[in-house]
Amino acid sequence: MSASNATENATLKMHLQGIDPAYRAGATQYVALFTADPGEAGSLAAEANYTGYARIAVTKATAWTDGGSTFSNAALMQFGKCTAGSNALTHFAVVDTLSGPVAQMISGALSGTLNVANGIQPQFAPGDLDVLAD
Repeated sequence: MSASNATENATLKMHLQGIDPAYRAGATQYVALFTADPGEAGSLAAEANYTGYARIAVTKATAWTDGGSTFSNAALMQFGKCTAGSNALTHFAVVDTLSGPVAQMISGALSGTLNVANGIQPQFAPGDLDVLAD
């Protein structure tokens, strides 16, 4: 798991200056898929782009199961079905917006490459996506 530089900075501001990050108050966050590690810069350059793809909304209070140092998705997460194009997906990220630029990102690697082509709908069973405390 990797927190973006923006997330790390917002966390420091929260702890050291008492400035609450704007994204913390929202009840919804979004999960995005990537063809490469978005890294600490939080780059969206490798976000999935097959036809039918969109970030999915999840509810913060119920989306993740706390396993101590590992959080896992608590329910099935289904993305749009591919109707054209293809992607070799390797990473996911938790972001603060449905589309466009993000101010907050936590990313992780998928357990293996997920090849998406016409007719395939990426989905992750409960426990398939892990966010680890480093």
